[in-house]
Amino acid sequence: MLHYVYDPLCGWCYGAAPLIQVAATMSAITLHAGGMMTGSRRQPVTPALRQFVKSHDERIAKMTGQTFGDAYTDGLLADNSAVFDSTPPIAAILAAEQLTGKGLSMLSALQQAHYQQGRKIAEPLTLFALADSLGINQTDFTAAFVSNMQTTAQAHMQDTRMLMTQWQLQGFPSVVLSKASGLVVLDLSPWFGKPQDFGQWLSQQLQQNN
Repeated sequence: MLHYVYDPLCGWCYGAAPLIQVAATMSAITLHAGGMMTGSRRQPVTPALRQFVKSHDERIAKMTGQTFGDAYTDGLLADNSAVFDSTPPIAAILAAEQLTGKGLSMLSALQQAHYQQGRKIAEPLTLFALADSLGINQTDFTAAFVSNMQTTAQAHMQDTRMLMTQWQLQGFPSVVLSKASGLVVLDLSPWFGKPQDFGQWLSQQLQQNN
């Protein structure tokens, strides 16, 4: 069992996405959303935020090989009406997982929508469209999303923050392997941009799961 600690607006989580996709073919993954940009930390897109984010994105692209679409770099990051808020996409991921077990698929769809297509993933209409693209019943998804926005998402993020402290995690993304002998924090950084090599290494770690 793997535990994945992430945030949908974390650029490094987008950079790690190919590694997580490989991991998902080899082990069950429990998602833990931390809420990097929630509450007082949610931010409108400003020139200062744009510059801060772009500097990190350049490093992420160089180290991981992940690309950032023009609709994101020249569109979303220049749109002063956009707000970066982790809570709605996290609520959507929780709803997708609760209803269909497609939480990780929703996270991937959100990352593509944000970093490639420049869509506003804090807006419900975007989230409903992504759920529909994953074949999730709209009525059920809407009800689950609203419920998560009201209570569940906040409790989930608080639980994740407690786990991060307990497991001594430094931030996002973090992957923890649950073994019979205890928990092991896996260092993803050597494997950025090398999903095939990561898969071979992870296979060894899983085989040693005792």
